[in-house]
Amino acid sequence: MKVAGFIANRIAFKRPGKGGNESRSFSGFIIRLSITATVISVAVMIVALSFANGFQETVTQKIFSFWGHIRVQEKQPDKTIISEETSISANDTLVQSISRRPEVESIHAFATRYAILKTKDDIEGVLVKGFDSTYGFGHISRFIKEGRPISFKDSSYSKELLISTYTAGRLGLKVNDSIIIYFIKPGEDPRPRKITIAGIYKTGIEEYDKLFAIGDIRLIRRLNNWNEDQVGGYEIFLKDHHRIDEMVTSLYEMDDFPDTWDTVSVKSISPNIFDWLSMQDNTRNVLIIIMLVVAIINLVTCLIILVLERIKMIGVLKALGATDWTIQKIFLWHSSIITLTGIVLGVLAGLGILWLQQSTGFIRLPEDAYYMDTAAVKIVWAQVGYICAGTLLVCFLVLMIPTLIVKKVQPVKAIQFR
Repeated sequence: MKVAGFIANRIAFKRPGKGGNESRSFSGFIIRLSITATVISVAVMIVALSFANGFQETVTQKIFSFWGHIRVQEKQPDKTIISEETSISANDTLVQSISRRPEVESIHAFATRYAILKTKDDIEGVLVKGFDSTYGFGHISRFIKEGRPISFKDSSYSKELLISTYTAGRLGLKVNDSIIIYFIKPGEDPRPRKITIAGIYKTGIEEYDKLFAIGDIRLIRRLNNWNEDQVGGYEIFLKDHHRIDEMVTSLYEMDDFPDTWDTVSVKSISPNIFDWLSMQDNTRNVLIIIMLVVAIINLVTCLIILVLERIKMIGVLKALGATDWTIQKIFLWHSSIITLTGIVLGVLAGLGILWLQQSTGFIRLPEDAYYMDTAAVKIVWAQVGYICAGTLLVCFLVLMIPTLIVKKVQPVKAIQFR
């Protein structure tokens, strides 16, 4: 190995003489081309994975922040998930049992009711989602663009509302503006209330921003003639969203869980979005495979040219008693140097692009299509390591093939080769 490494280093780092050499010049060009291809392939793989991670993380966290991870409510098999709920009686014992589970971050009550917002000139329909004072708004505070969350200081119910930038734009509303809200229910006359706009939010998910407003659950109770212990359901936030499916089943199977209640995964609320996010994995994997194939083809081509260029050297080494494997190791070592150089430069290039995106946000996206206006970045260092190690390993194994040319070289003919 020491002999192979010494010769490989001499070949790899030897500079052509001042007189120039056409063959060496050509092989130098091929080496630079192979390094460049490896750099591009590694950089693209790192950037693609980090953008895919950032995109999926940002969109899923927006959905989770708005809905929680799991909803507990009355079974409604024939009803859409985004609608007014059938009320259930608050079960403090069950809530405490769920909140004590190590997988659960928090649980809180909610209720919804359709309403119409009316200004002097315009009206707009919304679905008011009501929370109580235990909610805290920590999950959706990052979506608030102007103003603040609603206050629960009023003894009866909060007369404040949090609306989306879409609704605010449609009605020409600003923070602290007053507006009349009419709550609608079939068979009943509209019930108006005067409220104040406490804040304006924007999730970037159009179907949410067009529909929802955030208010006080006590107002919804009053309008629905509910008791103080009636709620629409509970939203549960988990510490690890990857355990949603497992926890949906686990919570439903609790001994004290009511038979008429159901646990619903947030994924069933927006299945089209989660299906779309899953498709991104396929696109990402195809891109990574293409980039890896490009790198391999370039390195194999480079190694074949390097072997053919050194036919005379191979003949001399064989004549001096070198084995085929020793000579193969020379070219494998040489190609490994090329591969490692490309990988290191590729990592630096990829991380540089990602740092630039995080610093400047120069890659912009249409928010109505991607639910964000700037490409999000999430670097998973384990993935970067897998890309580097995987690229090196796969390329090394594939590069064993062109070195088999060495076995077919006959010393006498090789020494005379021109």
